Amino acid sequence: MKIGELARASGFKDKTIRYYERQGLLPDPGRTLSGYREYGPEDIGRLVFIRKAKRLGLSLEDIKSILQIHDRREPTCMHVRGLLDEKLAQVSVVLRDLRTFRQELVTLREQAGATEDCRPTGGRICGIIEDNMFGASKEALDWLRGARQQID
Repeated sequence: MKIGELARASGFKDKTIRYYERQGLLPDPGRTLSGYREYGPEDIGRLVFIRKAKRLGLSLEDIKSILQIHDRREPTCMHVRGLLDEKLAQVSVVLRDLRTFRQELVTLREQAGATEDCRPTGGRICGIIEDNMFGASKEALDWLRGARQQID
């Protein structure tokens, strides 16, 4: 099949498939006599694997390492378990930070009370924000932004 057919079958865009090839996630496809890329059913399976691994939060580097082990015909599960352990540790940190951040937001909201105009108390834009000492960690904010993009 040609790249357009692979794109339709896998749900990935042509551009993404070419990018994955350049990154070493997909093997270089064979070419037809006229120079078109030629893919097989194993490429669909590989793209499905990449999509599932990305949904677990694995980076393209992580996924590439798994595929390289697979391509050497070695077992991948021990490596994947290690990657999942790292991901679980990262998620635990983000969850802890999010719980702390949530409590900070609750406290800030309570302190803000029914304030309608903070300019008389010195707020230049909004004293609720300017005068607070709270803030989420970069990881928690990144997670929140990612979750928001999925909702939007």
